[in-house]
Amino acid sequence: MIEVKNVQHTFLIGKKGKEKRVPVLRNVSFDIPTGDIIAVVGKSGSGKSTLLQILAGFMKPEYGSICVNGQEVAAFTEAQSAAFRLKNFGFIFQNFQLMPSLTAFENIELPLKLQGLSPAIRKSRVEEIMARVGLGEVSDHFPNELSGGQQQRVSIARALVTKAPILLADEPTGSLDSETEQEILALIQQLNRELNLTFVIITHDEEVANIADQRYRMHDGALVKEGVTHAI
Repeated sequence: MIEVKNVQHTFLIGKKGKEKRVPVLRNVSFDIPTGDIIAVVGKSGSGKSTLLQILAGFMKPEYGSICVNGQEVAAFTEAQSAAFRLKNFGFIFQNFQLMPSLTAFENIELPLKLQGLSPAIRKSRVEEIMARVGLGEVSDHFPNELSGGQQQRVSIARALVTKAPILLADEPTGSLDSETEQEILALIQQLNRELNLTFVIITHDEEVANIADQRYRMHDGALVKEGVTHAI
């Protein structure tokens, strides 16, 4: 599904005219098969989040190739990237990134509005996905009325509602207590099995990484494949 070949990227650090080039990704290559859970582990600043941004098309690599379902996404224009992202990717964030003025239902519905779907289709789709992730009783609740675990379930439902085949998760349990973390990881595994979804998870948490089919470690911009032990 996703093929990353020889991706390199640098940032310019310092005052204008005296910038220093700092390598962030160094010749990164790996493949992500359809239906796999992939974990990329590493310390803060190791390049994990930059890799996720490039996979999603928010940034373009300075060098290298990224193919998703046979399409070279690194060559897309900004408009093409946005359209491709809306159709193919769902996003799960550490801090949930929910709209505080919208209910749980409305937060989940938002990507469908961007796709231009009718109100009837949106309602059916949102209700179906809320039931699947265990949110049927909180449809009209606002984010500040929900627990951390419920907010992350809303975030996951929002990522699922467009039926995108790939979910990109940036520290998806980083704001949760250990018990709620286990519940969310179990939900990710369940969705992976039942819907054959592909997950790319960026994390510094070894427990989170242990649910992966493939596990990589990022160190100073270089990516190394590791063995996998399913602990959950």
